[in-house]
Amino acid sequence: MVEPPQVGVQSWTESMSARDRIRAVAETLREPRSVNWISEQADAAWSTTNEELQALVDQSELRRVEAGETTRYQPDYTRLLFEEIRTLIEENTREELRSELAAITEEIEEWQVTYDVETWEELEQSLADGDLASAELRERRDVITRWEENEGDRRLIKHALELYSDVEAANEQLRDYSSSRRR
Repeated sequence: MVEPPQVGVQSWTESMSARDRIRAVAETLREPRSVNWISEQADAAWSTTNEELQALVDQSELRRVEAGETTRYQPDYTRLLFEEIRTLIEENTREELRSELAAITEEIEEWQVTYDVETWEELEQSLADGDLASAELRERRDVITRWEENEGDRRLIKHALELYSDVEAANEQLRDYSSSRRR
């Protein structure tokens, strides 16, 4: 996998502590990485990196993955998924989520008609068609990227709508508990 572009070490050393740099690197991990790798990317001492990664594991921010004799770290993707769903619910009404879901579905349906395909994978296969001009290839690649993003967003929105009532009820219980503790 391709790693996200790294911020230059020079700008990091001016504005972030070693622990902040370690956290910043850890938050961008796309695959499990070793303490050594993270330490190097964050321009931080191995011992500081190891301590900070352990703290992130203890806070359920990262997961430790054993790979042979090497310990690697990766984000807790389950926690990130639920945080994203929670944010969608807290920042949007049901109607806003429904409208966004409809807009995404409409856009995908337009692409299906325009390119006479059912999935972005089928559209991707059409890139091998030797009759396409470079502008058409670029356009299709852009549509594929947006289609993949839309599919991910659609899944998240569907989950948010499915859990909306449960999250609202849990938040209401928390508010009730908090207000009863203040009395």
